[in-house]
Amino acid sequence: MKEKISELIGKVLTKEIIFYIIFGVLTTVINLGVFYVLTDLLNLNENLSNIIAIITAVLFAYFTNKDLVFHSEAKTLKEKWKEFAKFISGRAFTMIIEWIGGALLFLTPMPQMISKLIVTVVVVILNFFISKFFAFKKTSSK
Repeated sequence: MKEKISELIGKVLTKEIIFYIIFGVLTTVINLGVFYVLTDLLNLNENLSNIIAIITAVLFAYFTNKDLVFHSEAKTLKEKWKEFAKFISGRAFTMIIEWIGGALLFLTPMPQMISKLIVTVVVVILNFFISKFFAFKKTSSK
């Protein structure tokens, strides 16, 4: 039984997934850090600060996912722009999923933070698969 669990963990926790988790945590830290600096230290408006923090975090996520997690094979400028557009489209899609999922779960008697956590986990998983199989899809087999 122990061997089967170890084998399953080995199959699930690949280098790609571990890097995705690490850079996902760093993306969150950047999002929160930029928001904090802009609102608390520079006294910028919360909404403007939030937009800047989100854009900064998504750009960080794009570059780390492209280069360090999924190892993009895009070579030409056209391929790179197409990949970037797919990444941003995927993030926009999951933002809508997160918004709708949150709105629906907030209607339940479940605590709001549990609802938010459930939706966040779903979005993180969706973002992984969208990045792997849509935005940074391998064009050749190695």
